[in-house]
Amino acid sequence: MDEKMAFSQRLADALRASGYEPRPSVLEKEFNTRYWGRPVTYQAVTRWLKGEAVPGQDKLQVLAEWLGVEPQYLRFGEAVVGRIRERKTRWEEGFSAEERQLLDAYLRLPMDKRKLLCELMRTFVAAYGEKDRT
Repeated sequence: MDEKMAFSQRLADALRASGYEPRPSVLEKEFNTRYWGRPVTYQAVTRWLKGEAVPGQDKLQVLAEWLGVEPQYLRFGEAVVGRIRERKTRWEEGFSAEERQLLDAYLRLPMDKRKLLCELMRTFVAAYGEKDRT
């Protein structure tokens, strides 16, 4: 099945599962009440439902949140979501509780502070990383 058609089917299924009819008029109205950007047109949502187009990431995020599905699922399907979950689990299991707390704290920092810490870490690893492995 074509990528756009597969997206269209997942979108229609998610709409039905959330109690909405997969019709352009319904999708246009409900989407635009939740989206803060420029409103989408009837023609645009018709193209989504007919498998002629896939919305951009910002719109996928709104659709996913509204319909209670993961944006990755909506865009790529269950196989991709499964691989993402598997990688995430492997990633999370590789850290101690203390390391996870540190990563969470890092993620709460503003972007400019994160960049500063990354530079500091690169400098530290360049100076001491290889020596400490022995």
